[in-house]
Amino acid sequence: MNRFFSLITLISLCWTLSAQNVTIEGSIENPLRDAKDVAYLSRVEGNQVYFADSAVLDKKGDFKFNVSISQPSLYLLKFSDRNYSTLHIMLEPGDKINIKMKDDKELSFIQITSASGSRNIEVYRLFNNILYQYSSQLSALNEEHEKATTSAARKQELSAHFQRLMAQQNIEVANLLQQNSDVLVTSFLVTFFDEDAENHIALYETIYNSLKANYSNNQFVQYLEGKLRSTLGPGRMAPDIEMKDPDGVTRKLSDLRGKVVMIDFWASWCSPCRAENPNVVRLYKKYHDKGFDIYSVSLDRTRDAWVRAIQQDGLEWPNHVSDLRGWTSSGGATYGIRSVPSTVLIDRDGRIIARNLRGQELANKLKEIFGE
Repeated sequence: MNRFFSLITLISLCWTLSAQNVTIEGSIENPLRDAKDVAYLSRVEGNQVYFADSAVLDKKGDFKFNVSISQPSLYLLKFSDRNYSTLHIMLEPGDKINIKMKDDKELSFIQITSASGSRNIEVYRLFNNILYQYSSQLSALNEEHEKATTSAARKQELSAHFQRLMAQQNIEVANLLQQNSDVLVTSFLVTFFDEDAENHIALYETIYNSLKANYSNNQFVQYLEGKLRSTLGPGRMAPDIEMKDPDGVTRKLSDLRGKVVMIDFWASWCSPCRAENPNVVRLYKKYHDKGFDIYSVSLDRTRDAWVRAIQQDGLEWPNHVSDLRGWTSSGGATYGIRSVPSTVLIDRDGRIIARNLRGQELANKLKEIFGE
């Protein structure tokens, strides 16, 4: 019995020694006057959010939290009657954070005006300010766009302007995260690009590689690892494919290293594929001597239909492969192919340039690479 209590005491002592106090001192302009203004702090764990603490703001809008943590964790900071804006604070054991904010009720946005105490909070402040900088412009454009009196031509102009601003905002965010890839909070902030992850996968990879040594057990670093495994987009090394051609000869994608290669996933029964083939043939003839090649992966199930389509469409390059397994093609599975036609353009070093370029988009990209 004594040994049992000694073990419990030892475990408790170890936990106490590993956990450290964290303080968050904050202030928000214009606190509520007609009711108690309350700040709420919650901890994020996986897909769950757990209440950690709350603090009533004083008349100046000041508040303070004290929490004990044993490992880096993401916390959410919200204020009563301000559900429109949640701040995300990455805390590490021993942090002493000071944060000042301004509530812009017109934009429904809480801007961080100053922050200190860790690199995490400073990077998050910069991220928050980029979004705030563009919010007013984007909001004004959206408001005018929704006006019934706005002409169709003006609406088109406003939409184009909106898209340009969004693109500029995204570039600024990406640059910020790239420059601070060794700061843990970037592993969370990069999820800002999750809906377009394929086109930002190099950024995901940079952040993951910068953090994996020191934060391998962090939930967001582990999320990035999974994302990288499941997403093959621009900047990633193209996985090799090793399959047989119609004559049973094994052909490897990696044997074409040193050339710009388009992997063309297609099938004889795919009408859009067959309609695109004349354009592919034309581009192959135009750029092959300059270093362009094609590696065609067929999702056919019968050799005769596959070979007949190659001959009918004049697909003269030698690298035609298939395992005749249709949608369960091993090559298709490697690249997550769920529809055809589908393409992957690879540079001379074996890195993915772009996916699903066809028609004029493919022609423009090859012209950009090789010239006329």
